[in-house]
Amino acid sequence: MKNRVLFSIFITIFSFVYTVSAKQEKYTKHTVAKGETINMIAQKYKVTPYDIYSLNPDSQNGIQQNSVLLIPTSASVVVIHSSQNAPLNNNTDSHLVQPKETLYSISKQYGVTIDALKTANGDLLNNGLKIGLNIKIPKSVGVQNVAVSKPEEINKVIAPVVSKPAVVKVTPEGKTTYHIIEPKETKYGISKKYGMTVLELEHLNPQIVSEFPIGFKLVVSGNVINQAVIETATRGSVGTSESELAKQSSEAKPSAEKSTAEKTSTKKYLEEYVVKPKETIYSIANDYGISEQELISLNPELKRGIKQGMILRVPKGQRKEPVKKEQGNLLKTINTNARKQLALLLPFNISKIESDTINSTQARLKKDKFLNLTLDFYSGALMAIDSAKVLGMNVDIKILDSQETKNSSNVATLVQQNNLQNMDAIVGPFYQSNVEKLAELLEPTKTPVISPLSKEIGKKYTNLYQSMPSAEFLRNSIFDFMKAKNGNIIAVVDTKKGSVKQYIQEMQPNVRIAGLSEKGTFVADSLKVLFQKDKLNYVVLASESTGMILATTNAMLAAQKDYQVQLVILEQNDTFDFEEISLTRLTKLKLLYPSLSRPNESDEANQFDVKYKKVNKIIPNQYAIRGFDVTFDTLLRLSQDNTFEETIQTSPSEQIENKFDYVQNATYGYTNNGIYILYYDTDLTIKEAL
Repeated sequence: MKNRVLFSIFITIFSFVYTVSAKQEKYTKHTVAKGETINMIAQKYKVTPYDIYSLNPDSQNGIQQNSVLLIPTSASVVVIHSSQNAPLNNNTDSHLVQPKETLYSISKQYGVTIDALKTANGDLLNNGLKIGLNIKIPKSVGVQNVAVSKPEEINKVIAPVVSKPAVVKVTPEGKTTYHIIEPKETKYGISKKYGMTVLELEHLNPQIVSEFPIGFKLVVSGNVINQAVIETATRGSVGTSESELAKQSSEAKPSAEKSTAEKTSTKKYLEEYVVKPKETIYSIANDYGISEQELISLNPELKRGIKQGMILRVPKGQRKEPVKKEQGNLLKTINTNARKQLALLLPFNISKIESDTINSTQARLKKDKFLNLTLDFYSGALMAIDSAKVLGMNVDIKILDSQETKNSSNVATLVQQNNLQNMDAIVGPFYQSNVEKLAELLEPTKTPVISPLSKEIGKKYTNLYQSMPSAEFLRNSIFDFMKAKNGNIIAVVDTKKGSVKQYIQEMQPNVRIAGLSEKGTFVADSLKVLFQKDKLNYVVLASESTGMILATTNAMLAAQKDYQVQLVILEQNDTFDFEEISLTRLTKLKLLYPSLSRPNESDEANQFDVKYKKVNKIIPNQYAIRGFDVTFDTLLRLSQDNTFEETIQTSPSEQIENKFDYVQNATYGYTNNGIYILYYDTDLTIKEAL
């Protein structure tokens, strides 16, 4: 019943765009006259080009005479890109920001520095460039000194190729900024720091296209040709071809770089670190932006375990400064003025349903689990949108059919047809390969792409936000919790769980594994001899065998009179739901486990259940709640004074059942580390372990 209702609602509203706004907007129609531009029209109505583009997305590709535009006329319209705080400068021109432009590309176009652009525009550029933004361009003071010898000879050599995108021009050394590559820095991180794209950074520094050596001196501002090209060009003939020049450039590596690489040793880039109380291999590796395996390879003694006071070798100068995060309330800091845009890409696969001549919609709903999952998530997202309306959030929302399977989707078409690069954030698609494809397409515009359901870890992109904590992080977290409690950790691992055993042996060397019989069955005495009386004994059980689970828990229950014991699992295990394994047994052993979600009996959660049931005639399942939590968290973050990425870095949040505590990966993108450590209490409830 529920999904039939949802599907009929979906068919009705699919092609529409939601507008969540604090105020009811009024619009007027404008017919474009001959010779009119967006700038002229915006000035006429005292709005910004961005406001016009928001209502008329196709106008970004140009406007034609007699075409009709919607223009906001309500006094409540907010001019997002107000330049009233920009310093006055009569020695300026203006520029209308186009799609995919950056501060760097604009500075090159007009021959000015990025700092000069920022100074001329004051607070206008605080939130970055937006398509349709009118920025002031200070007039260039001109080149005063050329520090390169024989510039006329160099220009003759590079003249045939200066018009090519991959070749840069020669400009004064005084106008150039350099950056030394530090350990673990990335092209994206450096390009973002200096207001460039990765492609522009590579154009200035051809050597980094195929490698990215630590200690290399990068050109990050100004049009300075690579020194190797200059030296080669000076020695070469004027008739050198483009291909020969490129070959010479790739072969003639700077001697300074070579000597730096030769002198650089592993020891030079290492420093000592003293292990503090409660720190783990995982936490230290994460602080230094390396994997646990890399940390262990630098410190083989860690294979025997980690102890307070140990002196470890770690990458020099690479420790991340901890970002102060506070569990604030994003609801209290909503900004209802700035209009934002959000897209939801959900796999309805309407074309397949419409072309299915065998199954009716009702029949398909009965057997298509993926479609049901999609509709459940969608129903929760609709509840989030409704809540956003009530709170007065100012967000335009597009809901699009991603038409996806595990190995295909139409995301490329959707990006092109719906100008998704202009969105402030996008939720979806569902499958990892498809969400990665979308992130790849939108990485140049840094558009945040939130993966709502996938727990897989694949390709990493700077603009990809994995909202589902990984299975590896869940495992690490439960072991970190037990270590923090100074527990004695023992593992009982089924022979069918070879990957779990390998993980424990390699990543949790202090954990002792109980022996099994030759047939692979549980041996009670092998567990009992590992118990310690002065500690809480955690027994990590990795098995889907009812017999092994019963035998292990029987041995633990019998040992309770002499030892403190607690049962632990690393992931959801449906075998524990079997009738043979009673709930009473699990509560006596206080079953402990990591979880992506929490049970929530608060008034807010109960109100959500009541409202959802009223609308959909059924109580919400995990996917409906997930749909609400992911969508509402995204809407909240878009409705703040800070950028989406800034809220990610500083403000963890908690919704109905899910926590969102994003951390930046060592290389690219963000991962949600918001999980719960839960246990079965003796009062037959599930509680959060402290």
